[in-house]
Amino acid sequence: MKRPQLKRSSLDGIILRSSGINPGTFRGYQPNLGQPNPTLDANIKRREGFYPLSTSTTNVGFAATKAETQEQDQSIFLDSEDVVKLKTDKKSAKSHEDNTARRRLRRALKRTALLVSAIILVGGIFLGIKFYIAEKHLFRGGGQAPALDERIDINKLQREGDGRVNILLLGIGGPGHDGADLTDTVMIASLDPINNKLALLSIPRDLWVKIPGYGSQKINAAYAYGKEASKSKNLIDQEKDGLALVDKTLETVVGIPIHYHALVDFVAFAQTVNALGGVTFNVPETLYDPTIAWENHYNPTIAKAGLQTFDGGRALLYVKSRETSSDFARSERQRLMLVAIKDKIFSLGTFANPGRMSQLLSSFGDNIYSDFSLNDVMRLYRLFSKLPSSDISSLDLVTPPHAFLTTANIGGLSVVQPKTGVYDYKEIQSYIRNTLRDGLLAKENAALAVYNGTDIDGLATAKADELKSFGYNVTTIDSLPKATNPASSVVVDLSNGSDKYTRHYLERRFGVNAQTSLSSAYGISPPAGTKFVIIAGKDDNKSPQ
Repeated sequence: MKRPQLKRSSLDGIILRSSGINPGTFRGYQPNLGQPNPTLDANIKRREGFYPLSTSTTNVGFAATKAETQEQDQSIFLDSEDVVKLKTDKKSAKSHEDNTARRRLRRALKRTALLVSAIILVGGIFLGIKFYIAEKHLFRGGGQAPALDERIDINKLQREGDGRVNILLLGIGGPGHDGADLTDTVMIASLDPINNKLALLSIPRDLWVKIPGYGSQKINAAYAYGKEASKSKNLIDQEKDGLALVDKTLETVVGIPIHYHALVDFVAFAQTVNALGGVTFNVPETLYDPTIAWENHYNPTIAKAGLQTFDGGRALLYVKSRETSSDFARSERQRLMLVAIKDKIFSLGTFANPGRMSQLLSSFGDNIYSDFSLNDVMRLYRLFSKLPSSDISSLDLVTPPHAFLTTANIGGLSVVQPKTGVYDYKEIQSYIRNTLRDGLLAKENAALAVYNGTDIDGLATAKADELKSFGYNVTTIDSLPKATNPASSVVVDLSNGSDKYTRHYLERRFGVNAQTSLSSAYGISPPAGTKFVIIAGKDDNKSPQ
C-alpha cells in the first residue's frame, strides 16, 4: 500500500518540504541542511504578519538588519522562475525610468532649442526689416566704378582713372546748424583695387573755384547751391542735384572721375562713432580751441597729444575745429579720424555682428546719403579688410614738395587758391593723376615712345607731358626724321596684346584704332622694350582734355 502523499502547505509564507530522509517527517525550510533544524514553534511565536528574513543560516525567520538584503531574502519564497522574473521586472522598471528621464530631457532640450530659434528668428526678421529699410535709403545705387567689379569689363572704362574707385566724402552740419548744407569736409577716398592701395585726398573747403551757373565761390557752397536749385520736392532728388553740381565743379580741379558719393551730417558722424564704442588713435599734437569749449564741458582742450579715445561728441569737435588751427591742419585731423573709424569697423567684424550692424543702421537714419548699391558696399568691405591702415596714404595740396595752394583774399573773403594763379589747376591735376594713378595703367606700366610727325615745334613734348599727366609711362620723346604731317595721330601697339588696357585707353584718347605693326615709312626704330608708339598728328596741336 502506498504511503499517502502529504500536500505541501505553507504557514505565513513558509513552504514546508519533505526532508527526503524521513518521508513522514517535515521541517521548516533552511538554506543549509547541515545546520540544526529549528522548531516550528520558534518561527510562529511572533504576531502574524510579514517579516523580512535574515540571510543568516542559523537564525531563519529573524528580521533583516540591512535594507539591501530584502531582494535576496525574497527569493526564499519564490521559485527560480519567479526570482528571474522579479529581477527582470526591476531591470525593466529601472530601464523605463531611465527612458522616461531621457525623454523628458529631450523634450526640455527641444523646447529650449525652439525658444532660442524663435528668438533668433524674431531678431533676424527685425534686423532684416531694418536692414531692408536702410538699404533702400542708404544703398540705393546710382554710382558706378568699373574697377570695382571682380571681372572688369574693358568696354566700361571710359577714361584714365576708371581703373580706380574714387569716392567723394562730404560732411555737412545738417538741420539745426548755421549753413546746414555748406560742406564742412571735402575729401576723396581713392581705392586702387588692382594693386590694393588706398589714398585720402583732402580738398580745402575755402578753395576758390568757378561753380557752373553761380560764378566764383568757395567750393563748400557748390552742394548747397545745387540742392537749393533742384526742381524736385523729393529730398533724395535734391541731394542728387547738389552732388551733381559738386562733381562738375570739382572735376575741373582734380582731373579725375568721381564714381561714388557719401554725404554725412554731424549727427550721423557722432552716432556712428558711438555705435562703434568710440575710436582710439594717436593724436599728433594737442588741439586747443576755446571757441567750442562750451561743447566740451567748458574745457578748451579738445584733445591732448598722445593716445586718445574719442566718443562721438568729442570726435566731432576734433574734426570740425578750425578757429585755432589752419584748414589744412583740420583736413589732416579728419583723415586720422577716418582711418581710426575704418580700423574700428574691421576690428569689430561689424558686418558679421548683427547687434553692431543694428546700432550703425539706427545711427544713420536720414542723416546720410550714398549712391552705393549693397553689392558695392560688400565688395568694398572685402577689399578694405585686406588693406592695412599703414598702407593708406594721406595726401594734401599744401605740404612740400607738393605745396600747390596758398591763402589769399578775394573780395574781402579769406580763400585758398593755386600758387600759379586763380583757377590754374594744371599742376594740381598732374600731381593727382600720377599720385592716384589708374590701377590698370600702373599694373601694365607699358613704355610709350612719342614722336612728332608734324612741322609744329614742341608737339611731341607737349603730347608727352599730357600723357604723363594721366599716368602713362612715357620713355621716349622725339621727332620723325622727316615730317609726314598726318592729319590725326597714329597709335601703334607693339605689345602683342599683352597690355590691352593701355591700348584701350590710348584708342579712346586719340579716337583711333591701334595698328599692330610699325611702318618702315616712318624711318624710326623705337628703343627695346617699347610697347606703344605714338605719332603725333596735326589734330593734337590742342590743349589736353
